[in-house]
Amino acid sequence: MSGLTNDPVEDGMRAVWLKEFGAPEVLVPAEAPDPVPGPGQVLIEVKFANITFIETQFRATGAGSFTAELPMILGNGVGGAVGAVGDGVDGDLLGRRVVASLGGSGGYAEKAVVDEAALVPVPDELALDQAVALLADGRTAMMLVRAAGIRTGDRVLVEAAAGGVGTLLVQLAAADGARVVGLAGGAHKIELVRGMGAEAAIDYRVDGWEQRVREAVGGVDVVFDGVGGAVGRAAFELLERDGRMLSYGLASGSWADISPDEAAERGVQLIQARSNPAELRELTAQALAAAVAGRLRPLIGQRFPLDQAAAAHAAIGKRATVGKTLLEL
Repeated sequence: MSGLTNDPVEDGMRAVWLKEFGAPEVLVPAEAPDPVPGPGQVLIEVKFANITFIETQFRATGAGSFTAELPMILGNGVGGAVGAVGDGVDGDLLGRRVVASLGGSGGYAEKAVVDEAALVPVPDELALDQAVALLADGRTAMMLVRAAGIRTGDRVLVEAAAGGVGTLLVQLAAADGARVVGLAGGAHKIELVRGMGAEAAIDYRVDGWEQRVREAVGGVDVVFDGVGGAVGRAAFELLERDGRMLSYGLASGSWADISPDEAAERGVQLIQARSNPAELRELTAQALAAAVAGRLRPLIGQRFPLDQAAAAHAAIGKRATVGKTLLEL
């Protein structure tokens, strides 16, 4: 982030600092210097910041899909209005509502600086909090569904179906004509998944859930694996020949133990969905458009003030959340 040092200050914007790895309590509210947009950059007056599971993993251990030096301000996705622009940026952007990914740092703060090219405009018809809820999860769900090549009548199993990505996968797959089975933990989450359009919702914490899937739809054609571990492995066993498995998360703490040779022997494709930054921004724009059209309904399950980021991380760690978790400023 241009103009932002890696040290808390006594006077500046409100932010949440990560000074050491560990339990949620290592997230500490403190002041930070106001960031300044450089050439080709804009400053966003942040109204909402999203929280991802990857951020909770990084906070705990430093492991994840990005690297950063401590102390740092965590947070990859924000939404707000453009408050200032750097050299070479059109001043007409001032005041525009936008969402943007920051590359893993700087989001848990009142202000954030990002390259102009990273901005995704928010349609006038869409509330800003809904757009932020779709920033990371919406593009992920759109990318996964596209890569899966869902056809009408496909039997689709969505793990972690009450989560931010899972609730969107249920909706998108059902809209594409699939017979969707959602896995979730607990009666409240099961009911929520049914309300998202799943033909069946099953508690994976109850022994024998695999048989309940078979009773509902038989085998399955597509698995969206957001859990990994034993659940992901059991879901793989439900796939029929020519099935497709897309693993995108490891809520269990590990990936499902499935070898490419084993998948090939069973005639199952292990699909890795990938997109470059430009494609991800386009997928985000498509998710926002789908929400405006009524095809996607992001679920914001819980909201926390900025200075309670630690409580938000704790709730996610305890699996006490549904849908998307946002920080409000």
